[in-house]
Amino acid sequence: MSDRVNNAIEAFANGKPVCVFDSEFREGETDLLFSAGKITEENIRKLRKECGGLLFLAVGSEIGKMFGLPYLQDLYDEPILSESYPILQELSTNDLQYDTRSAFTLSINHRDTYTGITDWDRCLTTRKFAELSSKLINEKCDYEVARKKLGSEFRTPGHIPVCLEQKGGLKSREGHTELAVALARLAKEIPVVIGAEMLQPDGDAALSVEEAKKWASERNIPFISGDELKQLI
Repeated sequence: MSDRVNNAIEAFANGKPVCVFDSEFREGETDLLFSAGKITEENIRKLRKECGGLLFLAVGSEIGKMFGLPYLQDLYDEPILSESYPILQELSTNDLQYDTRSAFTLSINHRDTYTGITDWDRCLTTRKFAELSSKLINEKCDYEVARKKLGSEFRTPGHIPVCLEQKGGLKSREGHTELAVALARLAKEIPVVIGAEMLQPDGDAALSVEEAKKWASERNIPFISGDELKQLI
């Protein structure tokens, strides 16, 4: 493992941000990532003000299985839903340009939030989801109990979109969800990661990899690529 990658993993484990670039052959985007269990309001503010893209929560497949989280793409394709709501057929996700399927599952708010959109609210939702996931994973909690505990703390829809790792991780899919979760696992953190895509200041395109590297260097934030992470899996 290179010193640069090792430094990124160590920084992430200590609650510091890490920039991860996926690939020129995929989305061509750099995401700024934080460990969800160590998130602060200041971190949320940084994601919101300095990245420009969607704030999302990437979670490991074992957490999705524990809670029974569905992929929205599968949920919307269910015949019973599409028959009741024909618009879902018209809006089918069948033309993604960067992948074969979407990683989005449910969006959530913690029940102690107000609107869910403030930095305080999104920080609370993010941190509490990571804390609950860690607790239940360590307890080897079964699905019925985990589902009820999730529902007692969270509601949907909410202001934190959750993205679910494909089973098999980077061996199955090479998206930012899988990269974020892989980074968390390498850092020995619960695989719950909050991040946002970095856009150009005008928002018309992703920040170029050269600009993202410069941005990270100026702030002493580690920058690594998806290829570097994949080599460690």
